[in-house]
Amino acid sequence: MNLFEEEAQRGPSRSKIPLAERVRPQKLADFVGQEHLLAEGKALRAQITSGQLVSMIFWGPPGSGKTTLARIIAKETKSKFVSLSAVDSGVAEVRKVIQDAQALFKQTRERLLLFIDEIHRFNKSQQDALLHSVEEGTLILIGATTENPSFEVINALQSRCKIYRLEELTPDHLNRIIDHALANDAELKQKTISIDDRETLLFYAGGDARNALNTLELAVQLAQPDDHGAYHLTKPIFEEAYQRRNILYDRAGEFHYDTISAFIKSVRGSDPDAALYWMARMLEGGEDPKFIARRMIILASEDIGNADPYALTLAVSTFTGVDYIGMPESALILAQCATYLASCPKSNASTVGIGAATNDVQNEKLFPVPLHLRNAVTKLMTQMDYGKGYKYAHDFGDAGENNFAEQDYLPAELKDRMYYVPTENGTEKKFKERLERLWKKRRK
Repeated sequence: MNLFEEEAQRGPSRSKIPLAERVRPQKLADFVGQEHLLAEGKALRAQITSGQLVSMIFWGPPGSGKTTLARIIAKETKSKFVSLSAVDSGVAEVRKVIQDAQALFKQTRERLLLFIDEIHRFNKSQQDALLHSVEEGTLILIGATTENPSFEVINALQSRCKIYRLEELTPDHLNRIIDHALANDAELKQKTISIDDRETLLFYAGGDARNALNTLELAVQLAQPDDHGAYHLTKPIFEEAYQRRNILYDRAGEFHYDTISAFIKSVRGSDPDAALYWMARMLEGGEDPKFIARRMIILASEDIGNADPYALTLAVSTFTGVDYIGMPESALILAQCATYLASCPKSNASTVGIGAATNDVQNEKLFPVPLHLRNAVTKLMTQMDYGKGYKYAHDFGDAGENNFAEQDYLPAELKDRMYYVPTENGTEKKFKERLERLWKKRRK
């Protein structure tokens, strides 16, 4: 037997287990947070106290108590508990648990509680394997996910589960958890510990209890005891322990969509300060800078358009620059473009125009191209009057109207349609004035 096998036989010593695991609550009465689900009279608490469980999905940010709550539910309801991680479990492991659940139910009429952490990482076939057992009640499923189930969990499984949204823990929640750890953990209560800067500890935790507790433990390890043996946890110690703030963000789920939505609406609303804030949130969370650049190209046409035609040129150049440079310097390029777009006059006239034209194409009769607009590329076409009567614009009009020929370009049945209606904003105001003059001439 080698050293590693001996260590495996003995198991990890209590001191080697992370603090967050050592002080994990074992009873519902000790659980902190999620009062909207667990207060008296709430649906989830009623399920736990009655023991009448249904399959459910816990959706919430890291460190909000999803795993802890699942374990407490198993203990409070005296259920056989099996835990799988979607990271390293496949269909075979799921089917083995289902077989065990069926055998348990057949022998004792008891239902197994299966907890699947990060259930959003299961693919469709893995999720499909759960459907029958969940529906017939052979097992109770509790899935945990940080991602919006609407995006990551198949509809069939969603419909068979109650979805409970767990909220980020508040500073009050985190303070209670930290105080409990200091008073009850076998390792920490042996020391005299003074937290001189709780604000920094809570700020960097980002509502994550696990993050707060494990950083507290590391801060104690970093701190040097004073002459009386006391440990003073100061702001520099917490900053060293954290290294980098925990930015809650996902690149494929709800935070991704919510944050890019806030960014786009800030630019559209002409608020460059808000645009920079939401951009910083995305970049610090690990968003692909080229994704942000692509969205600004779309926005430059959709929301600015001809009010400032240069906006589109700048947005395309921004994407090219980001592609060439990469992070972190690309943040400067993105910031320049975002602040310019946010500061521009806005117009969605082109967007509205193409929408109206597309609606007519999809829903109206498709009229033939007027003969005078057709191209006579053969003698036969000329004989059939293709191109007859067409007026070459550069041969008509005075300088004031920029060589304008009075003729129609839409089918006769649609000649009075106006799809593009310029606004009074920016460059588009000049377009509007000119086009109104030309429209009147064309109608005359």
